[in-house]
Formats: sequence, C-alpha cells, structure tokens
Amino acid sequence: MHEPESCLLHLSPCKRYRCQWEREGLGLLFEISKLLLDSDPVEKILKPVLDRIAAYLGIIRGMITILNRERGEIAIAEAWGLEGSQKVKGRYALGEGITGRVIETGSPVAIPRIADEPRFLNRTGARKHADTKDISFVCVPIRIGREVIGTIGIDLFYTGEALDYEVCLLTIVAASISQVVRLHQGKCEEMEYLKAENSRLHAELRLRFTGPRYVIGNSKIMRLLYQQMDQVSGTNATVLLLGESGVGKEQIAQAIHYASPRADKPFITLNCAAIPESLIESTLFGHEKGAFTGAISQRIGYFEQAEEGTIFLDEIGEMPLAVQSKFLRVLQEREFERIGGREPIKVNIRIIAATNRDLTRLIREGTFREDLYYRLSVFPLVIPPLRERKTDILLLADHFMEKFSAEYTKPMHRITPSAINVMTAYSWPGNVRELENCIERAVILSTDGFIHSYHLPPNLQQEQSSLSSKRQTLKEVVESVERELIAAELRWTRGNVSRAAKNLGISERVMGLRVVKYGLKHRNHEY
Repeated sequence: MHEPESCLLHLSPCKRYRCQWEREGLGLLFEISKLLLDSDPVEKILKPVLDRIAAYLGIIRGMITILNRERGEIAIAEAWGLEGSQKVKGRYALGEGITGRVIETGSPVAIPRIADEPRFLNRTGARKHADTKDISFVCVPIRIGREVIGTIGIDLFYTGEALDYEVCLLTIVAASISQVVRLHQGKCEEMEYLKAENSRLHAELRLRFTGPRYVIGNSKIMRLLYQQMDQVSGTNATVLLLGESGVGKEQIAQAIHYASPRADKPFITLNCAAIPESLIESTLFGHEKGAFTGAISQRIGYFEQAEEGTIFLDEIGEMPLAVQSKFLRVLQEREFERIGGREPIKVNIRIIAATNRDLTRLIREGTFREDLYYRLSVFPLVIPPLRERKTDILLLADHFMEKFSAEYTKPMHRITPSAINVMTAYSWPGNVRELENCIERAVILSTDGFIHSYHLPPNLQQEQSSLSSKRQTLKEVVESVERELIAAELRWTRGNVSRAAKNLGISERVMGLRVVKYGLKHRNHEY
C-alpha cells in the first residue's frame, strides 16, 4: 500500500516525522481542543493558541493575522514574541509580502531562509538585528470554506530540513480555530465601523455647532457674541452664560465646545434645577459602593464622565450651598473625591455654566457663594433676549420652518407678510424656545405650504390687535425707532458713545443727549 500523496496540502511528510507527530502534533491539537471547549469568550483563545504553538514547536516568534474585508487590509490580531509597537506595524495589503500573498492565493508558503526571499518585507521590524540567514518562516491560510480570512505565521530556527511537517501541523491548527478567527474578524470590522461612524458624527457635530451656522442670528449684538465665542473657544477658560430662559444657552455651550480642541471628547450636560438636592452631589461626584443606603454599586459621576471634554452646568444658581463648596474645589484644583471615597480624583475638564438668575442678588441673599461666582465669571457671555434682536426673528422662523418641514415631511414654502408682522410685533417672553414652538405648531396647522398669521398662537394675535388699536403719532414712531437704533449700536460698541455716534453719523454731543433722553445707561450696559 502506498503512502498518502499528501498530509492536507499535497505535502508529503517524511516517515521520520511520525514519532514527532505523535509526540508533539497530537499533543498540540489536544491542547487547542481544550482551549476551544473551555474558553469564554472564545475569541480570547488566539493568544493562548500561539503560546501552545511556541511551547510545542520552539518558535522564535509567531502571529495570527486577520483580513479586514471592508478595507482589504491585513493586520496582526495576536502575536507571540513581538513588542506592542512591532505588532501595530504589521499591516499588509492583499498580495503584499508573504502574508498578503498567502491570503490572496490561499496557498501556504514555507521559506527555509528569509534572507534569500526578496518578497519577505519584515514589516514589523522584529528581525532587523537578527541573522536572517538562520531564520525560517512558515505561513498558512486560515479558511472558512473557500474564503481565506487570515493566516498563522511563525519564525523558526533554520535546521536545513524540510518544513512540510510544520506546514501540515499549522494547517490543522488553522482549521481548528477558523470559526474563532471569523468571530474576531467580525468584531474587528464592527469596531472599525463604529470608530469611523464616531469620527463622522463628531465631524458633523463640529460643523453643526460651530458659530453662526447653528446659533442663528445676524444682528449686530449677535455678531458681537460670535466674536466673543471665537475668542474663548480655543482656550480652557471657564465660561458663564447669562440670559433669560429660552435664549439658547445650551446651544451656545455646544457651539463653544465643538469649536474647541476638546471637540472630539465628551460633552456632558446637567440641569442643576432638574436634579433633586439629595441626588445632585452623587450625580456630579459619583459614589463608592456602600457609601449610603441604596448605593449598591460604584457610580462614576458626571465630572469623571466629562474627562478631557466639557461639562455644561445649566441653572447653576439652583445648585445647593452644600454642593457649591465642593464644586469650588473642582474649579480651583480640578480635584474631588467620590462620596464615600478617600482617594482624590484628578480631572481634566472644561466647565461652562449658565443661569437665568441674578447671581449677585443670590449672593446678597446668602444662597450663592461669592467666591464661586468670581471663579465662574472668568469669561461671562450675555445672551440677548429675542425682543432685543428682532431683526433675527425672520431668520430663526425660516430656520425652524425648514427644520419642522423636514421632520414632518411636509413641504413648506414661506411665511406670509401678515405672520411676519405679528411675530415682529410680539415681545417673545419665552425667547427662541417660544418661537420654535410657535413655528412647529404653525407647520402642523398649515394646509397650503404657507404660514399665515392665523396659524400662530392666539396670544400673539391678541398682542398684535392690542398694538393696532393704539394709534401712534409720527413723533412716537420716530422716537421708538431712534431709541432702538441707538440702544443696538451701544451694545455693539460695548457702551462706547463716541464710536456709536460715529457709526450712526451723529455728533457725540447729540448722542449723549439721546442717551439721557431715552434713559440708556451706557456705563452699566443697561440698554
């Protein structure tokens, strides 16, 4: 009876290897079978598999590579005898080097001396200082059916003997672990996709929340605000946002974060008024297991979650006094302890706070710490109410109309002049948030693709009717317009009467008289 023509790959192992096969080969396969049965999760067995190969075959180094089907790139999934930096360098294209050729052709390769093989790339750099004349290399494909999904490659000391035995043994190992490698391949490709998607979303957020593209408005007072945002975005300075409810303080905070060097790091938001006083300390600082009744596990607080990113604390005026003292330490030292913890935790975060309250009044009432106020007020930004930038109302209304038109898949054409008149006459006590709600309602009610005045809430129409019933004289209309123009210019020039007068084309003396006439306290910036 003739010897079988091949072991597995049409390679004829010599009879002198039979004892070695029984002693080492079967022992190795038995060990790998145990790993497959006992390991959980199974994808973690790749490193132990290489450990067993090293123990039985006496290899110098070894690696398991996996093909990324999306990018057509081959990377080292696990290695034995390679440093971390060398493992990272081990990347190949299909057909590139010995590894790339094995995956492309599906055939094993055995090189007696790698120094004699010009296609051997030494991409990892592990053999830079080795005598490559004394090193052999064996690489076999890992298959699922006819599809090649990776390789097993090993370096051996050159002995002058054929490498058929090693090829045979590694091929059986490759067949044994092929399903595990498939799982690993799927997870790696999924992780690559998630990373790419994460990068895409961060880029989209940076574009979405940068400057005027997201914070809608073209009035002079808003252009001044954009200028100040640009100045502070690139720094790590603490920012305090001041303004009425509904003016868009959170959007301003997001715009600052996504225009900063921390844009690809977390943006964590906490509304201090929405969290019960008993929970806010644990929410911000976290707690250790058993720190109090109900603390059944450790909790990571918002400050730790915002590491290297930004934390936005809305309604900071509602923060309890007991928490304010601990928060002050975070501002000063960037350090705190979890509740029930003893080890100080250092954090690298940027803090943006916001309030619609008068903090100086809260200080006088004893409900807000004066030292905390000064630490927060490194760079205060005042967000103007909508009634002080009426030229932005139509821009905002158009923006919201497009937004809700897309959201409700309802084509909208434009806002009618009658609706524009109603909106510009209204005082908007709820600011931008109220305008957004009004436009959403109008889009829902519209049946012809236009927003008419009768689509707006009754309170807006009533105010318009009330204003229409009060006829104004020409002098009253002129004085109203003049006051609004002067107030807007003083805001734009930050109270500089001389510059404001020059911009409006009047003398500084006349400007001073108008400021007194209309009660515009430019020194205190009360316009």
